Amino acid sequence: MANSIVVTRVAREPLADGQVWRMAELNLQVGMVGKLLVHYKLAKPNAVRIPNLVGSIATVEKYLKKNKAVLEVPAVAAANGSKSHKAKKAPAPARTPALAKKGK
Repeated sequence: MANSIVVTRVAREPLADGQVWRMAELNLQVGMVGKLLVHYKLAKPNAVRIPNLVGSIATVEKYLKKNKAVLEVPAVAAANGSKSHKAKKAPAPARTPALAKKGK
């Protein structure tokens, strides 16, 4: 009887709008996901001009798997997860009309 090692892998999340996938030297930002196609941007992290690209969902998922892409945690979720409390602003005091005259 041979011991077998069972390797469990985390299933990849399906592509969704707004996801950012990080790779060694590139980022892939998903713009819009349709039935068959994905609109995305693929560029270096500090690129100025990033072209919009269109590819099939299967092709993009295969590319992400091949390049060992890691899904970045959305900034909104990261901000909600932190427990930093900011002081709330007090409401501004009511203003008196500019035409009101004092005196008399």
